[in-house]
Amino acid sequence: MTTPSSPRPPPVIRLEGVTRVYSAGSNAVHALAGIDLVIEAGEMVAIMGASGSGKSTMMNILGCLDTPTAGRYELDGTSVVGLSRNELADLRSRKLGFVFQGFNLLARTTALENVELPLLYDRSGRFTGRESPAPAALRRVGLGARMHHVPGELSGGQQQRVAIARALVTNPSLLLADEPTGNLDSHTSIEIMALFQELNAQGITIVLVTHEHDIAEHAQRIVEMRDGRIVRDAPVTERRMAAPAQAAAGVAA
Repeated sequence: MTTPSSPRPPPVIRLEGVTRVYSAGSNAVHALAGIDLVIEAGEMVAIMGASGSGKSTMMNILGCLDTPTAGRYELDGTSVVGLSRNELADLRSRKLGFVFQGFNLLARTTALENVELPLLYDRSGRFTGRESPAPAALRRVGLGARMHHVPGELSGGQQQRVAIARALVTNPSLLLADEPTGNLDSHTSIEIMALFQELNAQGITIVLVTHEHDIAEHAQRIVEMRDGRIVRDAPVTERRMAAPAQAAAGVAA
């Protein structure tokens, strides 16, 4: 006797025929020209491309900061096209965590307070009346002993760890990282990529934009863009595996 198998969950990202056209005076700039892309839950994917390739526009659309001119985008099973600004904001707060090159931390607030910021804007009610998940998020990135320090008291790598904890605190479906090692030296960059690999091994879906091949090779798969199109989408055959991040960083948990 066979038992019915449970339905397969939808991809975290599904793009079908996505275009994005901007007006520049009397000219139309095709930033994206018919993108098809599927990213399944649990993948770690790097998006690469030269300046003007469309990777930043792609990141903005994946992050619901911009919408396609045409085509279809589904985020974790939810169709994004046609949503209002408020609906997009709600979707971002529930489904997405962002990590930026410049960390984007508030200088006069502690690491803990920075990580708690997304909870203040969450309107889903998931965290109302519950113990704050921010301390656990900081411990998860190896900064349990630094949660009451302000950014100026932290190294660049530690500040990026705070930013990663802030992205994780709402338990998003997808972590988007835009040049997350761009402001870091090579040694610290490897530590941050090790942390991303650890989080990915725990089941977190990660998409990162980078222009550095050695950073992209820490992912499982590389999507390369040129002139608004995907020109290569292939698994990383010799993936760079970094040492465990918390051990390498020497940060007390």
